[in-house]
Amino acid sequence: MAAPPPILALRGASVTFGGAPLFSGIDAAIGRGDRICLVGPNGGGKSTLLKALTGEIPLDDGDRFQQPGAIIGCLPQAPVFPEGPSVADYVTEGGAEPHRAAAMIEKLSLDPHRAVAQLSGGEGRRAALARALAIDPEILLLDEPTNHLDLPTIEWLENMLTGFRGGLLVISHDRAFLTKVTNATLWLDRGVMHRHDKGYSDFEAWSAQVLAAEESERNRVQQHIKAEARYLHRGVTARRKRNQLRLRKLSDLRQQRAQLLRSDRKAALDASVGEQGGRIVIDAKNLSKAYGDHTIIDDFSTRILRGDRVGLIGPNGAGKTTLLDILIGESEPDSGEVRRGSNITISRFDQQRAALDPDKTLWETLCPAGGDSLMVQGRQRHVVAYLTDFLFDERQARGPVSSLSGGERNRLLLARNLAQPSNVLALDEPTNDLDMDTLDLLEDMLGDYKGTLLLVSHDRDFLDRVVTSVIAVEGDGDIQEYPGGYSDYLHQRPKPEEPAATAKLASKPEGKRRNKSSGRLNFNEKRALETLPVLIDGLTVEIETLEKTLADSELFQRDAKTYNAAASRLDAARAELAAAEEEWLLLEIKQESLSEAS
Repeated sequence: MAAPPPILALRGASVTFGGAPLFSGIDAAIGRGDRICLVGPNGGGKSTLLKALTGEIPLDDGDRFQQPGAIIGCLPQAPVFPEGPSVADYVTEGGAEPHRAAAMIEKLSLDPHRAVAQLSGGEGRRAALARALAIDPEILLLDEPTNHLDLPTIEWLENMLTGFRGGLLVISHDRAFLTKVTNATLWLDRGVMHRHDKGYSDFEAWSAQVLAAEESERNRVQQHIKAEARYLHRGVTARRKRNQLRLRKLSDLRQQRAQLLRSDRKAALDASVGEQGGRIVIDAKNLSKAYGDHTIIDDFSTRILRGDRVGLIGPNGAGKTTLLDILIGESEPDSGEVRRGSNITISRFDQQRAALDPDKTLWETLCPAGGDSLMVQGRQRHVVAYLTDFLFDERQARGPVSSLSGGERNRLLLARNLAQPSNVLALDEPTNDLDMDTLDLLEDMLGDYKGTLLLVSHDRDFLDRVVTSVIAVEGDGDIQEYPGGYSDYLHQRPKPEEPAATAKLASKPEGKRRNKSSGRLNFNEKRALETLPVLIDGLTVEIETLEKTLADSELFQRDAKTYNAAASRLDAARAELAAAEEEWLLLEIKQESLSEAS
């Protein structure tokens, strides 16, 4: 049976912008039921391709096809909001019927009467989404839809797109989002389009196979590897073993953090930190903060030690940045106390990128005092070599900051922050506008960073890869800390129908928010306490065996199928181990709490 015709398509499309082709001779088609992610490096032409699909820019060669009467909804990467119209006017001017516009505005928690030009970044993103969705499109084209959105809105959008019956093409750096909503992949790489009829979850294994085949062909004809492919190839092959070791280290750090958060370890911790001197980075006790009648922080305490990697998550406006500023000393609480360790040097990443002077060159930004080199974590680096580490072309070194895209400015600011002498990194939404390669680069850089990390982010996959504990700023002053990454937080947080609850590993004072309990473990919980250690031991042995198998550097070339199967099972086994360890930890804490109460 023939496949149904596409609703929107490009055939043999080329765009040059008057110079070398950005892409040439590519095909892209979207039909009903397609949920396609478009991936590739920053500057590779993804957003241009989206504009070519909408007809916003003309093709230099090739054809664009759109079924007559088809409704196309589009979210651009940088929506332009005119002065004057309200949110309701802006959404209806996109072609939506008033009742559909009102319903979508309500779903996205927007004020219909507010002037659209006065919206914050997250609010503006939601307004542009409402405009694209309210017209009941047959095809949706979304460019970085999760930028500036909080996690509840991202999860709502995921659920909506999963049930969307039209066709979808989405550009995003959010791996978890792409994994949830896509069933096919377009990879725009060095002007060439590759298609894979599976969603983003299979991208890493598939792209590694494509690159391995390309490398084999290059070696066969003795061609040199192109400079543009250097980092990408390194990112999916050479770093694989290194990242496996790093993930293992991250798992160990999370277990240490989980032990430190246990109430029965508090006394031992208090006794030992003074002897070790400098181990405490931030010690916050009973913090509270409010703006008028709106409580941001209510009696929150935490202790952050040297080497901790702490993620701050929560809805927009809940108080993540406020809490971060209080912890690092850029703001003061209404009550409570924050003690910081001696010799603490903090480097802060501002999501507004205010620290960058658009009139300076990249070279001057990294070497403000002159010269051609800088010190990076105790090692002298030439400024051009350091810029190439962050995926800049050496020709950009003397160019102005004003010529950079949003993603490139984020990369430059990250390079600047990581080069500054510091032992505490405070990063506020560093992943916005970054492509997958830069996210991998940032993960690599943070993995090598020897200090303490405080990270505000809505990127769930990035949080899972980087942090050892999560501080959840839930709103109305409710703040709790959980060991592990974002997935661990989801596993531990109380369900809506449960009391607020045994899963909260909070550093609240005794007597605050005590859990109601039946006084004993039930049969299933007792059984789990007996069987989980056996499961954990078995998974640990299996993971060690898989890691030894994957340590064979020639396995992928010799037997790609076995390699991919082992890599997939390793990821699954690690997830199972993390879940089992957290479940066992929670049950242990519950059992100890019941023993103390009795």
